[in-house]
Amino acid sequence: MNIQIWGKSKCFETKKAERWFKERRIKFQYIDIVRYGISLGEYRSIKQALGSVEVLIDNKSREYNDLYIAYLAHEADIEQKLLENPRLFKTPIVRNGKYASVGFCPDIWKEWK
Repeated sequence: MNIQIWGKSKCFETKKAERWFKERRIKFQYIDIVRYGISLGEYRSIKQALGSVEVLIDNKSREYNDLYIAYLAHEADIEQKLLENPRLFKTPIVRNGKYASVGFCPDIWKEWK
């Protein structure tokens, strides 16, 4: 398994995900999404695995309201704002190759081999 976790340093769900993998002695790579962001290629891979950009957006964040994301009509505009403002991502984003999940999802992670 090649686990990557994109998260925010103060996110409780991200810390729970890290702890879950550590307890099972599964190696992972942690990426601070606020500091480093996410590349366009990785974003597309995750979006394809999840099926929608809506799943990746944290609609409870301050940035969601400040940037008026709810009022954007085109998905391309939403994606551009999302990539420019990594605080908009719901975390943790966990990826294992072509599989991905958003949030704390141990039931999904157990199935990954």
